[in-house]
Amino acid sequence: MKIVIYGAESTGKTTLCQALAAHYRTVWVPEYARAYLQKKYDNSGEICAIEDLIPIAKGQIRAEKKAVQNARNNLIFCDTNPYQTYYYGKAYFKNFTHPELWELAQAQHYDFYFLTYIDTPWVADDLRDRPEDRENMHQLFEESLKSNNFPYQTLKGKLAQRLACAILKIDALLQADN
Repeated sequence: MKIVIYGAESTGKTTLCQALAAHYRTVWVPEYARAYLQKKYDNSGEICAIEDLIPIAKGQIRAEKKAVQNARNNLIFCDTNPYQTYYYGKAYFKNFTHPELWELAQAQHYDFYFLTYIDTPWVADDLRDRPEDRENMHQLFEESLKSNNFPYQTLKGKLAQRLACAILKIDALLQADN
Protein backbone atom coordinates (compact mmCIF):
# COMPACT_ATOMS: atom_id res chain seq x y z
CA MET A 1 0.00 0.00 0.00
CA LYS A 2 1.47 3.31 -1.11
CA ILE A 3 0.41 6.38 0.83
CA VAL A 4 1.33 9.90 -0.27
CA ILE A 5 1.81 12.88 2.00
CA TYR A 6 0.73 15.73 -0.25
CA GLY A 7 0.51 19.49 0.12
CA ALA A 8 2.01 22.94 -0.09
CA GLU A 9 5.58 23.69 0.91
CA SER A 10 6.46 23.81 4.60
CA THR A 11 3.34 22.02 5.83
CA GLY A 12 5.02 19.16 7.68
CA LYS A 13 5.03 16.52 4.94
CA THR A 14 8.52 15.19 5.61
CA THR A 15 8.07 15.16 9.38
CA LEU A 16 4.80 13.27 9.04
CA CYS A 17 6.30 10.76 6.58
CA GLN A 18 9.15 10.02 8.95
CA ALA A 19 6.81 9.62 11.93
CA LEU A 20 4.43 7.32 10.05
CA ALA A 21 7.26 5.15 8.73
CA ALA A 22 8.67 4.85 12.25
CA HIS A 23 5.25 3.97 13.68
CA TYR A 24 4.62 1.26 11.09
CA ARG A 25 8.27 0.13 11.00
CA THR A 26 8.59 0.56 7.29
CA VAL A 27 10.30 2.85 4.82
CA TRP A 28 9.45 6.27 3.50
CA VAL A 29 10.49 7.90 0.24
CA PRO A 30 12.03 11.36 0.62
CA GLU A 31 11.04 14.11 -1.78
CA TYR A 32 13.43 13.63 -4.70
CA ALA A 33 12.96 17.25 -5.82
CA ARG A 34 14.47 18.54 -2.58
CA ALA A 35 17.85 16.84 -3.08
CA TYR A 36 17.85 17.50 -6.83
CA LEU A 37 17.02 21.20 -6.48
CA GLN A 38 19.30 21.74 -3.47
CA LYS A 39 22.22 20.46 -5.52
CA LYS A 40 21.22 22.78 -8.38
CA TYR A 41 20.90 25.73 -5.99
CA ASP A 42 24.27 24.99 -4.37
CA ASN A 43 25.95 24.85 -7.79
CA SER A 44 24.24 27.78 -9.54
CA GLY A 45 22.06 29.69 -7.07
CA GLU A 46 19.03 28.83 -9.22
CA ILE A 47 15.88 27.01 -8.18
CA CYS A 48 13.42 25.01 -10.23
CA ALA A 49 13.06 25.53 -13.99
CA ILE A 50 10.68 23.86 -16.44
CA GLU A 51 13.40 21.52 -17.68
CA ASP A 52 13.82 20.14 -14.13
CA LEU A 53 10.27 18.75 -13.91
CA ILE A 54 10.73 15.54 -15.92
CA PRO A 55 14.01 14.56 -14.19
CA ILE A 56 12.37 15.26 -10.82
CA ALA A 57 9.35 13.07 -11.61
CA LYS A 58 11.54 10.26 -12.94
CA GLY A 59 13.81 10.49 -9.90
CA GLN A 60 10.82 10.30 -7.55
CA ILE A 61 9.51 7.23 -9.37
CA ARG A 62 12.92 5.50 -9.20
CA ALA A 63 13.17 6.26 -5.49
CA GLU A 64 9.68 4.84 -4.89
CA LYS A 65 10.47 1.64 -6.81
CA LYS A 66 13.67 1.17 -4.85
CA ALA A 67 11.95 1.79 -1.52
CA VAL A 68 9.20 -0.74 -2.29
CA GLN A 69 11.89 -3.45 -2.20
CA ASN A 70 12.60 -2.58 1.45
CA ALA A 71 9.02 -1.92 2.57
CA ARG A 72 7.66 -3.86 5.52
CA ASN A 73 4.12 -4.44 6.71
CA ASN A 74 2.81 -3.99 3.15
CA LEU A 75 3.18 -0.22 3.53
CA ILE A 76 5.25 2.62 2.09
CA PHE A 77 5.01 6.38 2.64
CA CYS A 78 5.88 8.85 -0.13
CA ASP A 79 6.86 12.42 0.68
CA THR A 80 5.24 13.84 -2.48
CA ASN A 81 4.77 12.14 -5.86
CA PRO A 82 4.81 12.93 -9.61
CA TYR A 83 1.29 14.40 -9.44
CA GLN A 84 2.59 17.00 -7.02
CA THR A 85 5.44 17.76 -9.42
CA TYR A 86 2.92 18.18 -12.24
CA TYR A 87 0.72 20.56 -10.26
CA TYR A 88 3.68 22.55 -8.94
CA GLY A 89 4.72 22.98 -12.57
CA LYS A 90 1.27 24.32 -13.44
CA ALA A 91 1.40 26.79 -10.55
CA TYR A 92 4.98 27.95 -10.96
CA PHE A 93 5.08 28.15 -14.73
CA LYS A 94 1.70 29.74 -15.53
CA ASN A 95 -0.40 26.68 -16.32
CA PHE A 96 2.46 24.90 -18.06
CA THR A 97 1.57 21.32 -18.78
CA HIS A 98 3.76 18.65 -20.23
CA PRO A 99 2.25 15.46 -21.67
CA GLU A 100 5.20 13.29 -20.61
CA LEU A 101 5.02 14.58 -17.05
CA TRP A 102 1.28 13.87 -16.93
CA GLU A 103 1.85 10.37 -18.36
CA LEU A 104 4.54 9.66 -15.77
CA ALA A 105 2.17 10.71 -13.00
CA GLN A 106 -0.74 8.69 -14.36
CA ALA A 107 1.38 5.55 -14.67
CA GLN A 108 1.82 5.47 -10.88
CA HIS A 109 -0.69 4.08 -8.41
CA TYR A 110 -1.21 5.34 -4.88
CA ASP A 111 -3.72 3.93 -2.43
CA PHE A 112 -4.35 7.01 -0.33
CA TYR A 113 -3.34 10.66 0.10
CA PHE A 114 -2.99 12.75 3.21
CA LEU A 115 -3.27 16.44 2.35
CA THR A 116 -1.37 18.55 4.88
CA TYR A 117 -3.09 21.76 5.83
CA ILE A 118 -1.30 25.13 6.02
CA ASP A 119 -1.71 25.59 9.78
CA THR A 120 1.98 24.92 10.47
CA PRO A 121 4.51 27.75 10.62
CA TRP A 122 6.26 28.44 7.33
CA VAL A 123 10.01 27.79 7.64
CA ALA A 124 12.35 29.45 5.17
CA ASP A 125 15.16 27.58 3.45
CA ASP A 126 17.10 27.80 0.18
CA LEU A 127 14.26 26.33 -1.90
CA ARG A 128 11.04 27.54 -0.31
CA ASP A 129 10.01 30.76 -1.94
CA ARG A 130 6.28 31.43 -1.61
CA PRO A 131 5.12 31.85 1.98
CA GLU A 132 2.35 34.21 0.87
CA ASP A 133 1.01 31.67 -1.63
CA ARG A 134 0.33 28.71 0.68
CA GLU A 135 -3.45 29.16 0.63
CA ASN A 136 -3.52 29.12 -3.18
CA MET A 137 -1.22 26.11 -3.33
CA HIS A 138 -3.31 24.24 -0.77
CA GLN A 139 -6.42 24.90 -2.83
CA LEU A 140 -4.65 23.77 -6.01
CA PHE A 141 -3.55 20.51 -4.41
CA GLU A 142 -6.95 19.83 -2.89
CA GLU A 143 -8.62 20.47 -6.24
CA SER A 144 -6.13 18.13 -7.93
CA LEU A 145 -7.13 15.34 -5.53
CA LYS A 146 -10.82 15.98 -6.11
CA SER A 147 -10.59 16.29 -9.90
CA ASN A 148 -8.65 13.02 -10.14
CA ASN A 149 -11.02 11.26 -7.70
CA PHE A 150 -8.13 10.31 -5.43
CA PRO A 151 -9.04 9.13 -1.94
CA TYR A 152 -7.71 11.60 0.61
CA GLN A 153 -8.05 13.10 4.05
CA THR A 154 -6.88 16.53 5.14
CA LEU A 155 -4.68 16.60 8.24
CA LYS A 156 -4.66 19.65 10.47
CA GLY A 157 -3.10 20.61 13.77
CA LYS A 158 0.19 19.81 15.41
CA LEU A 159 2.16 16.68 14.55
CA ALA A 160 0.63 14.56 17.33
CA GLN A 161 -2.90 15.33 16.14
CA ARG A 162 -2.02 14.72 12.48
CA LEU A 163 -0.24 11.49 13.34
CA ALA A 164 -3.15 10.18 15.41
CA CYS A 165 -5.67 10.92 12.62
CA ALA A 166 -3.42 9.35 9.99
CA ILE A 167 -2.85 6.21 12.06
CA LEU A 168 -6.59 5.74 12.54
CA LYS A 169 -7.16 5.99 8.79
CA ILE A 170 -4.22 3.77 7.85
CA ASP A 171 -5.25 1.10 10.35
CA ALA A 172 -8.74 1.10 8.79
CA LEU A 173 -7.25 0.85 5.28
CA LEU A 174 -5.01 -2.03 6.32
CA GLN A 175 -7.94 -3.81 7.98
CA ALA A 176 -10.07 -3.40 4.85
CA ASP A 177 -7.18 -4.68 2.70
CA ASN A 178 -6.98 -7.96 4.62
